[in-house]
Amino acid sequence: MMTIKKALHAIGANEDLNFLLTNRIPRLALTRFMGWFSQRTNPWVRDLSIGAWKLFADLDLSEAKKQRFDSMHDCFIRELKPGARTVDADPRTLVSPCDGIVGAMGRVEGDRVYQAKGFPYTLTDLLGPLGANSPWQDGVFVTIRITSSMYHRFHAPFDLRLHDVDYFAGDTWNVNPVALKRVEKLFCKNERALLQVEVGAERYPVALVPVAAVLVASIRLHALKELLDSRYEGPGHRDCDARYRKGEEMGWFQHGSTILVFAPKGFDFAPGIAEGTPLRMGQALLRLPPSKGGA
Repeated sequence: MMTIKKALHAIGANEDLNFLLTNRIPRLALTRFMGWFSQRTNPWVRDLSIGAWKLFADLDLSEAKKQRFDSMHDCFIRELKPGARTVDADPRTLVSPCDGIVGAMGRVEGDRVYQAKGFPYTLTDLLGPLGANSPWQDGVFVTIRITSSMYHRFHAPFDLRLHDVDYFAGDTWNVNPVALKRVEKLFCKNERALLQVEVGAERYPVALVPVAAVLVASIRLHALKELLDSRYEGPGHRDCDARYRKGEEMGWFQHGSTILVFAPKGFDFAPGIAEGTPLRMGQALLRLPPSKGGA
């Protein structure tokens, strides 16, 4: 019994230290500094930075399209070798837009969503007026957390049309499990964007919400010329008319974080999707409602 108590105490102490080191700091200033520092092309800075990254994280570059990088940032936003990911071809399957780990998932209870057990937020908290009476109420959601060493580009989860992008300025709290269990409505506090897309012949409304985090802010979309980050001063809403094939790259995190996926009522989870499940881009994530033809 004492051994179990000691283990639990150690876990609690480690969580306290993790939370302290990653959140009780000048988050925005440090995030901007890291954005600048990571793009230094000096060979000594680049090699030491990537070397330290490999030392403290499970950084596997064997799938990278190139093996020599201009900077740590260049390594961070690396492309993969052709064929490194297989995109599920099932015509009624929506795939994961990115590599990651499944965090919270489940049914949207009216407009209530959970970032972790006992920590709810609402679609209106997250998306403002766009969340009120939205098509994702009573639908499904999945949180996909991208760790620092993972592939950070994101792709179309289905053949789709991107028709609206909304940017929300905010903080850069860490979005790891420790912080999600301690900071209420964390995703709603952080810098984020809402990508509204239509999928399938039925034009189902699906939302992709990339969320920034400490050290890892900024979103680059192929559909927009501007970089979405804390220095962005353009309009919060942008109309788009960009079309992508399933698995086609839509953009990347300049530095990376989390993607929330929302789908309307009638969607269901693909077999094997559960909290804690590792994902690869292109892996089956959600099933579309049965088509009118019964497929």
